[in-house]
Amino acid sequence: MIIQSYLSYPEILKKCELLNEQYEINQHYFDHIVEDLLSSDRPTNEVIMAGFHRLLEQVNEEMANMEDFMDVKASCFMGCAFCCYFPIIITQAESSMMKRAIDQWPKERKEKLMKHLEQYYATYGEEVERITALDQEDPAFKKKYIASQVPCPMLDPETNLCMAYEIRPIPCRTYVNYSDPKVCANNHMPKETLSFEFLYEFYMGGLNEIMQELYENGEDMLVDYPSDMWQYDFLANWAKDWLREEESSV
Repeated sequence: MIIQSYLSYPEILKKCELLNEQYEINQHYFDHIVEDLLSSDRPTNEVIMAGFHRLLEQVNEEMANMEDFMDVKASCFMGCAFCCYFPIIITQAESSMMKRAIDQWPKERKEKLMKHLEQYYATYGEEVERITALDQEDPAFKKKYIASQVPCPMLDPETNLCMAYEIRPIPCRTYVNYSDPKVCANNHMPKETLSFEFLYEFYMGGLNEIMQELYENGEDMLVDYPSDMWQYDFLANWAKDWLREEESSV
């Protein structure tokens, strides 16, 4: 029988200190994606969507590189979903790109998500309105939001898996646990978990560079640049807009 060992909190802190002191993110990889797409002959919105997907994947790659450097392995597992009750806030541009990606899914998969969203808002609609109206300046905001135990609209209640995993936002993909999974089960905001959300700067910087050049070239884009890059809201509110859009198109 193999006994799984996990990092202690002091060990995690020590590895983070080493990462901060010795590891440097290679901006070149993000820049290469931007340069490659802007030099292509692909249609404007294809360039934007390719940038969206490739920059998200580069965030994954960068996290993997940092984990190799620290010699750590995430203890997160499929179906744990403890972090799927956190407030996720994204820009309108990100929402538009997520919706465009969903529109390109196979019909059956998209319909399954939309039916799920119908049930989700029928069940949690009033509570979503309440928690998304909480004061974000309140130091206890995050705790209050999580305490409501309203799941992310992308969480499948049958499998406890994300229904849009490959396009999940940066806060979702950069929140990781390297200690005993029980810390997440026993505490809504465990101190042992790590967030690599600083990678958002590289991801969004690349997207902004792509869209800025396309905008300056007078291209018609699926986002309203630059305003959509700075308009933020909860994913739970954006997903409600997606559902309304689908209903109005029928």
